[in-house]
Amino acid sequence: MNAAKSVFETSLDELKEVLELLPAIAKPVQQGADLLEACWKAGNKVMLCGNGGSAADAAHFATEFTCRFKEDRRPYPAMALGVDGGLLTAIGNDYDFREIFSRQVEAFGKPGDVLIGITTSGKSRNVLDAIEMARRKQMTSILLCGKGGGFSLGVADLEILVPETKTTARIQEVHQFILHVWCEEMEARLPKQ
Repeated sequence: MNAAKSVFETSLDELKEVLELLPAIAKPVQQGADLLEACWKAGNKVMLCGNGGSAADAAHFATEFTCRFKEDRRPYPAMALGVDGGLLTAIGNDYDFREIFSRQVEAFGKPGDVLIGITTSGKSRNVLDAIEMARRKQMTSILLCGKGGGFSLGVADLEILVPETKTTARIQEVHQFILHVWCEEMEARLPKQ
């Protein structure tokens, strides 16, 4: 038997260390739930954006609300901005990759809507540009980030920074945890019909 830790054991130890730090972000996670509740109760929508794995997380979260999470209920409007390949490539080609999300926020965003930007590094220029466009559109913005927040800190209305890890996979796992907490919160708070 190999005396060195397996990848599984090492990853599990890293995840445990990060999870033990999460009580420090309980307050902003609760504030995020409050913002989402207010948005949907007012008849507005949630837009989400991110790159790579964060784009997949955005699509996952939008699906949980437009379809369902645990319970049968009415749908709540949520849209992931990274799912339309034709639109993304057109904006990237005709304008710039930095504009793939901000141009959609400009087109579809309304005052009272919420934008959730997800970036593990805090250094996604296109997510930052979308948050800045959301501000111009009088939307509320939430930033989920890690690795110290990069240059994105200080721009969103609410920022949730995964504490004390530089490992992208652990940051993504915490982002998924936060998004699932919000799903559970909303199913408890929002009308079913």
